[in-house]
Amino acid sequence: MNVKRGLLLVVIYLAFVSLGLPDSLLGPAWPTMYVDLEVPVHFAGIISMIVAGGTVVSSLLSARLINRFGVASITTLSVLITALALLGYSLSQHFSYLCLLAVPLGLGAGCVDAGLNNYVALHYRARHMNWLHSFWGVGAATGPMIMAAYLSAGEAWTSGYRTVGWIQIALFAVLLASTPLWIRGAATSDNPRGEGERRSFYQLLKIKGVKQALIVFFCYCTIEATFGLWGASFLVFTRGVEPEDAARLISVYFVGITAGRFASGFLSDRLSNKRLVYIGEGLIGLGLLVLLLPVKALFLPGFLLVGLGCAPIFPSLLHDTPRNFGEKHSQAIMGMQMASAYIGITVMPLLFGKLASYTGYATLLGFLGAMLALKIAMTWSLIRKVA
Repeated sequence: MNVKRGLLLVVIYLAFVSLGLPDSLLGPAWPTMYVDLEVPVHFAGIISMIVAGGTVVSSLLSARLINRFGVASITTLSVLITALALLGYSLSQHFSYLCLLAVPLGLGAGCVDAGLNNYVALHYRARHMNWLHSFWGVGAATGPMIMAAYLSAGEAWTSGYRTVGWIQIALFAVLLASTPLWIRGAATSDNPRGEGERRSFYQLLKIKGVKQALIVFFCYCTIEATFGLWGASFLVFTRGVEPEDAARLISVYFVGITAGRFASGFLSDRLSNKRLVYIGEGLIGLGLLVLLLPVKALFLPGFLLVGLGCAPIFPSLLHDTPRNFGEKHSQAIMGMQMASAYIGITVMPLLFGKLASYTGYATLLGFLGAMLALKIAMTWSLIRKVA
């Protein structure tokens, strides 16, 4: 890899750190925020839904925008929009303002996510896609630390948002300076005018394997998000684990995802993306089986196995997008896949929470097992259709 491509890769990694930073701020800040804003505690879900909705919309529109203006320009502008939204959060003292600012926060995230994933899939090896998503984990882990530092010092939650906002402004400056490093043209190397985007979403759905790919992304993100949100509740309410110990096990799950993606980057030189996906699915299944046993000593390895299983699936599937559907349509389909993923993240954890209010949290493992079985079936169908 030459120096120019290496420098750009560092910039892209930093962009994914910045993508993860705001994703994890709301949760640790909300116990203080809802008191200051004088709103019910469940209103956090409203902000989260608005952000996710903006992300879905911008993911679907990302191909059109990137084909017209280029991935460098759209990524740089999206980071600026995100930074301004976060700085706006730091000045907001009313819930309605946060809802308004959640719109640009989601819109900015979707374009960055879809654009950079497709760019790396086209121009870099599979190891870099895995490491790219590891750096998202670094950002997602750092955001709560920044917020916790301010809250423990007795400062307002607005200080945490302000700091992350200025970090995003610094990244905007780095992206602006890196413009000459990007490959010129649109999202693909052989499609400078983005002919692939002339197909409608309905026409793209007719391409072999696209429907299966969308279901696979939906199922995977349902598993990742639902386990991350309700795993601690499962331990507390069905296994009698103390809340603080359950929280530590959830951190083990996220450490498994982050560390697993670093490891997958090295393994991708020896194993194909498809094999890494199958290994990941197997590890998730093994982790769920381990957690079925009500043995306290098995909780940590169970959570770690599920995290390690999740690690290679998302980046490996993303990296195979141009190979599965052709570079001509990869950006449009990448946006559709990201939109499907965010729908799973947004809707299914809430759906399971409602289900669990009637059936209890013991159904979590069965719910995730059913989603995993559907994902495995759709993965096999996808690979068969694009072979």
